[in-house]
Amino acid sequence: MARILVVEDEPAILKVLDYNFRQAGHEVLLASRGEEGIRLARERRPDVILLDMMLPDLMGTEVCRSLQQSEETRETPVVIVSARGDEVDRVVGFELGAVDYVVKPFSVRELMLRVQAILRRVKARTTERRVLQFGRLRIDDEAHRVWVDGAEIELTLLEFKLLLALYENRERVQTRGALLEGVWGMDVDITTRTVDTHVKRLRDKLGPAGDYVQTVRGIGYRFGGSPDLPDSHPD
Repeated sequence: MARILVVEDEPAILKVLDYNFRQAGHEVLLASRGEEGIRLARERRPDVILLDMMLPDLMGTEVCRSLQQSEETRETPVVIVSARGDEVDRVVGFELGAVDYVVKPFSVRELMLRVQAILRRVKARTTERRVLQFGRLRIDDEAHRVWVDGAEIELTLLEFKLLLALYENRERVQTRGALLEGVWGMDVDITTRTVDTHVKRLRDKLGPAGDYVQTVRGIGYRFGGSPDLPDSHPD
């Protein structure tokens, strides 16, 4: 059983999700306003949050930022459920740290399967803590924390997933398509330009450790096999 928080202002959707997740054996918390959702997330520590973007008091983007900035909720997976399905909306959602994006109208069954997949990944992560050291870079897999030369670097959840995907496949070239599928999810309808944008931001945040992420022209990216490599990506 998991604890699921649904932040949604449409009563019909709240009722449907409440019924179906409870039938599946989960505890369900309901909030129809953004501030209420933030309070419940901090007080009740849900395992996953389903968040609408259009709420009566706060935009979903503001709720996401607040969750990311709070120590109590920054690691809680957020699934955006929104009627806004344009690429720019999806990209903004992922940049704010969402782990999935579902467009209304949606299949309840599909949404439940997506949530179950997220819960399985969370459970798998918590069974074994990994602290990875690579030259100037240190990664705490479970806590989603990254340090460069001992100083902690603030990454969004998506940037962290991108870094981990590249690190775990170091010395192997990852195409933009493969990164889109592995990091964003195969059903996400966004372009490969998004990968380039996020790799650039990741390198900038990593500072001197950004050189570990190398560009393979015309193909994609790879994480260097040695921490002592010289600069290898173009400005």
